[in-house]
Amino acid sequence: MDMETISTFAKKLWCVKKQLIIFLTPLIFLPLLFGLPEKEGKCLYVVLLMAVFWCTEALPLAVTAMLPVCLFPTMGILQSKIVCPQYFLDTNFLFLSGLVMASAIEEWGLHRRIALKVLKIVGVKPAWLILGMMITSAFLSMWLSNTATTAMMLPIANAILESLFGDLATLKENCKLKDETEGEEWCRVLPHATSSDKDTKEIRTESEYQMKVWKGFMICIPYAASIGGTATLTGTAPNLILIGQLKSYFPECDLINFGSWFAFSFPLMVLFLILSWLWISFLYGGLNTRKQDERAQAERKAQAVIEDDYRKLGPINFAEGAIGFFFILFAVLLFTRDPKFVTGWSKFFNKGYVSDATTGVIIVSILFIFPSQKPSLSWWFDSRASNTSYVPLLSWRKAQECVPWNIILLLGGGFAMAKGCEESGLAAWLGSYLQPIAQVPPAVAVMFITAFVACFTEFASNTATIIIFLPVIAELAMFVNVNPLYFMIPATIGCSFAFMLPVSTPPNSIAFASGHLLVKDMVKTGFVMNILGILSVSLAINTWGRAMFSLETYPDWARQENMSSTVPHVQFPSVSPFNLTGL
Repeated sequence: MDMETISTFAKKLWCVKKQLIIFLTPLIFLPLLFGLPEKEGKCLYVVLLMAVFWCTEALPLAVTAMLPVCLFPTMGILQSKIVCPQYFLDTNFLFLSGLVMASAIEEWGLHRRIALKVLKIVGVKPAWLILGMMITSAFLSMWLSNTATTAMMLPIANAILESLFGDLATLKENCKLKDETEGEEWCRVLPHATSSDKDTKEIRTESEYQMKVWKGFMICIPYAASIGGTATLTGTAPNLILIGQLKSYFPECDLINFGSWFAFSFPLMVLFLILSWLWISFLYGGLNTRKQDERAQAERKAQAVIEDDYRKLGPINFAEGAIGFFFILFAVLLFTRDPKFVTGWSKFFNKGYVSDATTGVIIVSILFIFPSQKPSLSWWFDSRASNTSYVPLLSWRKAQECVPWNIILLLGGGFAMAKGCEESGLAAWLGSYLQPIAQVPPAVAVMFITAFVACFTEFASNTATIIIFLPVIAELAMFVNVNPLYFMIPATIGCSFAFMLPVSTPPNSIAFASGHLLVKDMVKTGFVMNILGILSVSLAINTWGRAMFSLETYPDWARQENMSSTVPHVQFPSVSPFNLTGL
């Protein structure tokens, strides 16, 4: 068989790779059904099957998420009446309410007004403009999806950059300029070089600097969007996976809600955002102060572009003002329901009856009723006066178009998988094999877990990553006698730190598709970003996180008698428990 035949055959295999994965993966994992304890082996089979399908996207993510509905009941792992409700827990409704609010904000352009206002304030010097881009992207992604935030911010960044540096195509051509001294060493010919030669080199050097700054702008936006999503429970799906699995696995744990999560993760987001800004500005020339006088005119032009775009928006209309009011009300009510460090408004209702989902659905329901135009009062008293047409702030058709329903199913699939891991005893069984980690100091274990999850999510979706690993991490924490939140919170945040590859997150892919970035740019920048993120999370969980959630003690809600009664528990060999005292 010659090389051409082999190459042709390989190409044909590549064309049908998804079909091969769907057909071969179940066969490859079949031995698990016979070589492991019955229920644990069956559940591990389903988990690995879903993990492979999620990582390779051989099936659409939402379709893979529905596999527990058919596989868990037919394989005797869970009854259908237990599996199906996992797809619409109250956590899913909280996520849905956040998505509906985001679609209303996008419908009336409030997000664009916020972005341009921030950029007007910070100015257009490269370092400050990068900071403005990052602050805006992070803030918006706390409420909108990371993908929508990136898609909106990149065109704004391009318009500003063209005002600062001119046309991108011309800039790229200038970077490739050759002069008459090309091929000789500049150190030898520079004393004899002509004025034209020196001008050519200067143009090329300046263009290369401007291209670096351009790359910095392009890369800071998706990174800031990923960082900002960690600050709120609704900001990214893994945060909701955490709270959903906590409710399922530890029913007595009520420490994590919108308010307490925000109080912990918002300072962490600010810290990481500042560190990221300094790193990106340093790497891409934003801190360079050379030729500031020559750039003053271009900066004034860029400032004029921002102000002109903002002026085109006109004054805030009734719909924008109404959306802004309900958006603030949405955030304030979620934050103050039960923030833990002070008494929340939920005390006025029966304990345990009102959740964050209740709050979110109440507010977004009003959006379908409240008018988008100021009602005409004169119409009631003057028969000749015309009435404004009634159009609500948000229509259901718009919500259907904007809400990514596949993510709702993906969340449900995660909760169903976690439930299967609990009831089958798989998580406990896997945790029993992690005994070597018991010998590692807890602070080091946190860094290891965060780093592992951050690396894994470079190649798989962050939602799939946390779905797969969170039950095992929870079992590991109980195995080594550590507060489960001490391991679970860093793992959840760490799976949003996917900065190194274009395929890691949709925002990375959008920025890479702009054509301004190379893979090596993302790897070089993202590697240090990952390190900064891991160190920031470790600092947060060992300082204010430890105080907020009492992480130095093993909580009563994590003891076996207070856990979900359906979860079978494995008796582990005794080990020396972790002690967080002295961290």
